[in-house]
Amino acid sequence: MTRPLAALLFACLLVVAPLSARDTAPDARPPGAAIASAHALATEAGFETLRAGGNAFDAAVAVSAVLSVVEPISSGLGGGGFFLLHEAKTGRDVFVDAREMSPAAATQARYLTADGEFDRDRAVNGPWAAGIPGLPAAFVHVAGEYGRLPLSTSLAPAIRIAREGFPVYGRFSRGLQQRREVMERYPGTRAVFLAGGVAPKDGDVFRQPDLARTLELLAEKGFDGFYRGEVGEKLVAGVNAEGGQWTADELAAYTVKEREPIRFRYRDWDITTAPPPSSGGIALAQMLQVLSGWELRELDEPLRVHLVAESMRRAFRDRTFYLGDPDFVRVPQRLLTSPDYAAGLRATINPAKATPSDLLSGQPTPLEDEETTHFSIIDAEGNRAAVTQTVNLLFGSGLVPPGTGVLLNNEMDDFALKPGTPNAFGVMGYDANAPEPGKRMLSSMTPTFMQSPDRVVVLGTPGGTRIITMVLLGILGYDAGLDAQAVAALPRYHHQWMPDRIDAESGAFTPQVAQALRALGHTVRLPGDEAEGGRGSSHVWGNLQTVEWRLQDNTLHGGSDPRNPVGSAAVQAVDAPPR
Repeated sequence: MTRPLAALLFACLLVVAPLSARDTAPDARPPGAAIASAHALATEAGFETLRAGGNAFDAAVAVSAVLSVVEPISSGLGGGGFFLLHEAKTGRDVFVDAREMSPAAATQARYLTADGEFDRDRAVNGPWAAGIPGLPAAFVHVAGEYGRLPLSTSLAPAIRIAREGFPVYGRFSRGLQQRREVMERYPGTRAVFLAGGVAPKDGDVFRQPDLARTLELLAEKGFDGFYRGEVGEKLVAGVNAEGGQWTADELAAYTVKEREPIRFRYRDWDITTAPPPSSGGIALAQMLQVLSGWELRELDEPLRVHLVAESMRRAFRDRTFYLGDPDFVRVPQRLLTSPDYAAGLRATINPAKATPSDLLSGQPTPLEDEETTHFSIIDAEGNRAAVTQTVNLLFGSGLVPPGTGVLLNNEMDDFALKPGTPNAFGVMGYDANAPEPGKRMLSSMTPTFMQSPDRVVVLGTPGGTRIITMVLLGILGYDAGLDAQAVAALPRYHHQWMPDRIDAESGAFTPQVAQALRALGHTVRLPGDEAEGGRGSSHVWGNLQTVEWRLQDNTLHGGSDPRNPVGSAAVQAVDAPPR
């Protein structure tokens, strides 16, 4: 099905020196702070924490925790995430990996029916769908290693909102209706989201006292407040009561990993982004370095889209075969991110014709835009945080262990649970991403920094496998001179190798551009097209949140995706402490 890298038609250098991001001038400081998140309450919690004397890393904990309360559709304490951090004082970038981990009992055989078919229900619903959560451990780690406030201060807004409640909004109520059948299976979930058999409606105040208690124990006792003791016992008992197999020891053994970010140059930008177990950074490096061979801004739109789609196709092919948890498999990262490897890929692109994918899966990319969440922060000292967190699909596994308020993820579906079988996002994998005890499943989350002589940018988005291509289009938008809000509003399109098709949201292409792409040999699926895969592409995708610091005039700007009416990007004059 694939060929070893050594047999590809182009030569590649095996080692390339990493690029270091350019530092701003030592005395340069932003005029305040900027935060963009998917909910106004989360954005305000970040500023509340900054006003209390915290830095961007304390604010990241506060924003993340509030999103875990107000966006259970997208993320939560029962999920995981990636924190890309930049320390202004030292110039250091660090990637904090809080991805979920596989329980020991979750072998590939557990996800097969009696006749050997893939059990999709077990992979996405209930106890076997859930990996060991990582987000609470990230709060403890980030606050302790990089923040300056106690965890109790950073978590205070989330505890207050969980206890007092917040107004239900459209995405929340729509997602609950979509997942209600599954969530009704579990008594702990019914008690939280379907009390008295009634789902909350838009405008209702939604309170989560059990989640408030769990957050209080986390604030008071740190790691042990979630992974051991009262909460840990309830998590294990709740999973096992529904037929799963977690142990107290493996829950308590969860660890956050610090990893070196991926760095590379695109035109005049230094890009710092997510390494494995995210697939996003390697894919970005491949796509952008492939595209660096053309002056995209000077091309007509059909040719530009064609070249971008061809770069996407090649990056997703490599994702399928080579990427996984670097603690368990050898990921050829230096090779895959090499400019020479990108040059070889570029040489295989025909500017006048689409390249057929090696394999057509026939599986449609699902209609999704609600899962996962992202926020971006720059503080008054120049510290930066790009954080993407998730429970995977809408409301994760649908399972809340009674008494915890913690909605567990369904990230096990991001493993290659049956080799060669597409997951919920239409991508598949093989041995590199097979589950093993304590292994982290491959992710598409791609929190990213960009820096040029003129601008410092933080960006990211939810969107399943489309995260990677949306961040790519955001980078290209900034490179074309767009401001933060214009980048957040950019129309989006996507190619992931299999199925062999360009998907596009509403407004991405004019009819003329779509026809020109088809003339080049591409299959193009637009919203409303039912012929391809049985249903049309999603009308809107993602929820991009970005902030930028313009160095020439020392101004801050934020962009929050207009597709999300409760999102918020704001700039406030928050003073930095004296150095």
